Amino acid sequence: MSDKLRKLLTQYSVMRHEDKADMLLPKGRSFYNQLKEKTLPLLKEEAKNHPKLQKLWDLKDIFGRNSHWIIGGDGWAYDIGFGGLDHVLASEEHIHVLVLDTEMYSNTGGQASKATSRGALAKFAEAGKLTAKKDLGQYAMTYKNVYVASICIHANHQQAVRAMLEAEAFPGPSLIICYSPCISQGFPMAESIDHCREAVESGYWPLYRFNPLLRESGNNPFQLDSKKVTGDLFKFLAHENRFAA
Repeated sequence: MSDKLRKLLTQYSVMRHEDKADMLLPKGRSFYNQLKEKTLPLLKEEAKNHPKLQKLWDLKDIFGRNSHWIIGGDGWAYDIGFGGLDHVLASEEHIHVLVLDTEMYSNTGGQASKATSRGALAKFAEAGKLTAKKDLGQYAMTYKNVYVASICIHANHQQAVRAMLEAEAFPGPSLIICYSPCISQGFPMAESIDHCREAVESGYWPLYRFNPLLRESGNNPFQLDSKKVTGDLFKFLAHENRFAA
């Protein structure tokens, strides 16, 4: 291996572990991408005469910018997979989690989960759930180095896209919780889009983003994206059988 390639690979290794933020910058501003453009042609040339470098060249995709997303429901994120989720959020790795929150175990018949709101009727909570919903977003914020967002795509497309892009660009773990309508909530699925909007307008589902990077510039990392409450929360709840009963 030439000294030049050895130096480039050493720089890459250091940056991969110590300067993740640079890897996420646009191509023209990223030193990492400049390093990549110098490394790959040289690696390709030297791989012809060195079997171990050939193996590295065969794995050249590792030099690219990877995007890893974990997608699951609230039953997994709040309950049965919470231990694993907590481990990921505490890992400081550049990995993203999208939770589709229906506030119950939708795939197995509508059982109550820790995401179910107080008072909602569900299987195993036929008289109404007695305890409050776990605030997964607030829990993740306590780490202070996790990007967290609460979105509702049908209510605010722009905020949802912005949160996804910011999560992707964040040099660490991120958690996005998305309000997701479900037939077990007890309203016609044909009304899902309007119902999602009512969830946000009534204040039932807040939209927010928590970006720890804003602290570096002296700004509040928490940004409330929901507008002033204009809807009727009682009317929204009464429209769902799980609350109307």
